[in-house]
Amino acid sequence: MNLVVVVGVAGGSGRNRQGGGAPAVGVVGAPVDGGSGGRRRWWAPVGGAETIKPAATDDATTKSSDPILHLLRILPFSVLRPPRLRLKLQTLTLLTPITTLSFLLLTYFLVVSGVVYDVIVEPPGIGSMQDPSTGAVRLVVFLSGRVNGQYIIEGLSYGFMFFLTGLGIILMDLSLDKNRDKNVCVSYGVTDVSALVIGYVMSMLFIRIMIPGYLR
Repeated sequence: MNLVVVVGVAGGSGRNRQGGGAPAVGVVGAPVDGGSGGRRRWWAPVGGAETIKPAATDDATTKSSDPILHLLRILPFSVLRPPRLRLKLQTLTLLTPITTLSFLLLTYFLVVSGVVYDVIVEPPGIGSMQDPSTGAVRLVVFLSGRVNGQYIIEGLSYGFMFFLTGLGIILMDLSLDKNRDKNVCVSYGVTDVSALVIGYVMSMLFIRIMIPGYLR
């Protein structure tokens, strides 16, 4: 059992407390009998001094009778040592508006161009067909007569026209901003009208090449 030496002032009566007393040395331990008074004291004299002994604690609360739990408490920490890591959390910065817009436009262009179809089906970049009048083989960009198929260049052409039309709508919104200079708003307006017209006309031309007689 571990012993703790405690130094105090010994004094029994009120007179001794007021006048002071000799220092007493005690050892913490179990309660001992107080003598004829019938009271129990928690300290006992050692070598002429007083020995202080606290109340005994319940062994059932401090120690476990399960040996497996005891091994789990001691064995892993006797072999393993937790590493001393100095981890620094990286702060995430938000993207700028122009970067976000560019990413969205690029994603839109790839989706409407049929990149997923190109990856799965793996069509050729361009096709070829034989001219019925001359018999010569010529290259074709659009897969005529099929609405559920495309060449790679055909899909990219459609995607660029859709991208150009969407960009024209964005520029139209910028041209209506009253806080901008008038010349800038006019340039935005001309650019967005041109983009909308070119995108619509070329998209309709591509559809009529792919599907002859469309809307006629």
